[in-house]
Amino acid sequence: MLDAAVRKVIDGPLNMAGRGLAHLGVSANGLTVTGFVAGMAALPAIAHEAYWIALVCLVINRLMDGLDGAVARATRPSDFGGFLDITLDFIFYSGFVAAFAWARPEFAFPAALLVWSFMGTGCSFLAYAIIAAKTGQETTKRGRKSFYYLGGIMEGTETAFFLGLMVVIPDHFPVICYVCAALCWITTATRIVAARDAFTR
Repeated sequence: MLDAAVRKVIDGPLNMAGRGLAHLGVSANGLTVTGFVAGMAALPAIAHEAYWIALVCLVINRLMDGLDGAVARATRPSDFGGFLDITLDFIFYSGFVAAFAWARPEFAFPAALLVWSFMGTGCSFLAYAIIAAKTGQETTKRGRKSFYYLGGIMEGTETAFFLGLMVVIPDHFPVICYVCAALCWITTATRIVAARDAFTR
């Protein structure tokens, strides 16, 4: 929901940094992998309840996620880069949540519920992109991307916010999961409606 508005604020600084990094020879895929490794480092930190370390790892992951696209735009965006970016993002999101069940077994149900809910948002997002490519749909509301980015209540900005909230107030993890899961299912439902309207004309 907020991605399009946030892009207007952060694209300028990100693109400037991306051009600088590209000039230094830094690759977009290298940043993607670096961000993923930092994100994965959050999992054992959460498991050992070192939540501030996990927060730092999350911030690095999200920063790299913004910079990899900026470097790609400054050089040459690739289909593999787009594939790698979204694949590692979804692995990271689910792993971050699952780590709370690793830390505290009583968090297993809300964690499993949210990971299940991510399946709805992830599948509806990617399935729409596949059909949009087939039918020639394009959008640049969330910046120039490798494939069609369909919006919703739960997008990257909201996901990062909820993940951050989990490590800032971990005792409230179940409530955060239930709220986030509800928003995920609303997003999935609205995407199904949008797909029906777009693909049955």
